[in-house]
Amino acid sequence: MRRVLTATLGLGMAASIATADTYQIDPKHTEIGFAVRHLVISTVRGDFGEFSGTFNYNPDDPAAFSADVTVQTASIDTRVADRNAHLRSPDFFDAEKYPTITFKGTRAEKNGDDLTLYGDLTMRGVTKEIALKASVTGPITDPWGNPRVGIDASATINRQDWGVSWSQTLDSGGLVVSDNVKLEITVEGVKQAAQPAAEEAASADAATDAPAAESAEAAD
Repeated sequence: MRRVLTATLGLGMAASIATADTYQIDPKHTEIGFAVRHLVISTVRGDFGEFSGTFNYNPDDPAAFSADVTVQTASIDTRVADRNAHLRSPDFFDAEKYPTITFKGTRAEKNGDDLTLYGDLTMRGVTKEIALKASVTGPITDPWGNPRVGIDASATINRQDWGVSWSQTLDSGGLVVSDNVKLEITVEGVKQAAQPAAEEAASADAATDAPAAESAEAAD
């Protein structure tokens, strides 16, 4: 009987986890950008042109959020070639040694209209949790029948925490490049196709047979 209960609870947990739909990031309609103060008086913006990943989201249960995103470090672009080369160097991201930046979304918290996404950001081999203030739009269905969800998210981080440490101090005080960097992220995700019917049927049969087998074993 205990085994039957364990199997039933396991199936219930699996069903709960499965309630969050998986969305593939659409790179043509996604931007992973940043903004940083330069010489105290202006703001330089840039983004990363190469990335991939997925996120899981359920509008009825935002806390079920998770994400797995990989960014190619060398794809950084601030529209100035020399500056891009400097950012790829060991002074900043050290793209040769650390070719990827990753974000592993772990959970979300909703407080009224405010949504915060939490996850582990890894740069230069250092992993730290960050909190992104976010808003979610959708799901909607595009003209080709694909369900889509949009996420706008932002956070301010201290680059020194990840060892992105180069800078110079101005004679008047302040830094050539600010330590504080604002992340500006706009994501569009396309819902992944559901499990094929044949596979679903096979899974259902296996789930049905398992309790029956456990009951027979318990009876013996």
